[in-house]
This record gives sequence, structure tokens and C-alpha cells, in this order.
Amino acid sequence: MKRLLEQFKNLNMKDPGAWPPVPKILLLITILAIVLVGGYTFDWQGQLEELDAGAATEVKLKDDYVNKQRLAINLDLYRQQLREIDSSFGALLKQLPNRSQMDALLVDINQAGLGRGLQFELFRPAPSETKREFYAELPVTLKLIGTYHDMGHFASDIGKLSRIVTLNDIALTAGRDGMLTMDTVAKTFRYLDDEEVAAQNRAAKGAKGRR
Repeated sequence: MKRLLEQFKNLNMKDPGAWPPVPKILLLITILAIVLVGGYTFDWQGQLEELDAGAATEVKLKDDYVNKQRLAINLDLYRQQLREIDSSFGALLKQLPNRSQMDALLVDINQAGLGRGLQFELFRPAPSETKREFYAELPVTLKLIGTYHDMGHFASDIGKLSRIVTLNDIALTAGRDGMLTMDTVAKTFRYLDDEEVAAQNRAAKGAKGRR
């Protein structure tokens, strides 16, 4: 240990080449460490971060490629499913009456109740329709009096109509002689014709323009 320490005595800082072996080695190690730390801090760190980012991008691109390849393989199947959806949508759309058939549908609802011996205390269509994207709905407030079984048959008959009608917010109240009072809202639907859809689209564009 004494010999090692003696090598560090009286070192000439202007002439490191004349230093003993141990101080020379320590100096070289120190210089090498400084070079490595400086290189990492000012150059290699950025390159390593770019390399990591490139690796992450490569993984993402591979995943995108696999997903797109899967879609391409199943393209014919997706097209067939889309045709089936369009066909089903068309069949459902045919169950919606047009504007001229709405009165007949209201008569059908009324006849369904009368045919089951129900007494209408209230049959009040809403003063205006609620328009959606491609259809309009018209709520009809109903109040009927009759037996439990007759009301059940009435609900079944409504479900069997050729046009779509739903019974909503049903409330039953017991009355005299085993009779019940049913309060409900029957919603009828119709599809919008081309002129109405075009008018709705113009109104939507106008609303966006005003914003």
C-alpha cells in the first residue's frame, strides 16, 4: 500500500508521461469514463431514444398491417353482411307507413281496442310529430277500460299489426266489477319521404352555418 501511495507523490502535472504506472492507469480510466459519460449525455442518449421510438413505430406498423390484411381477407364477407343489413333495414322500413297511411294506422289501433270490447275514454294523438333522422314518431295517449284478458289480447293485437306500434308507460288501475283502466302511450312511426329528408338536411346545414 505504501508503494502504491508513493507513486502518487511528487507527480508532475505538466508531464503525465513520466508518471508511474498506477497514476497513469487511473488517469486513463478517468479520461475514458469522462468520454463515455459525455458521449452518452450529448450524443448516444438521443440516438437510443430515437431507436426506441423507431422500434415502437415498427410494432405499430406491423399491427396495422396485420389488421388491414385481416380486413382485406374478410372483405367479401363484410360486403355480404352489409347487403344483408341493407336488406333487413329495407324490410323494417316497409313496416313504417308513409304520411298518407298514418290515418289508417290510427284507425287500426282504434279498431284493435273496439274489437276486444274495450271502451276508449281517451284517444288523443299528439299535436305534432317528433322527427328523427329518417322517420317520425307520433305518440297517441290512450285510456281504455276493460277486463284484464281483453287488455292482454289488445296488446297482442297491437303487436301483430302490419305496421310498427309500441305501447309505452303502461299503467293499470283496478275499477269496479273487475274492470281495469289502462293508461298508455301508443307510439306509431312513419318514414320520412325524400322531400322531408331533404328539408331536414337543409335545416341541419343551416343550423351549422349559423353556429
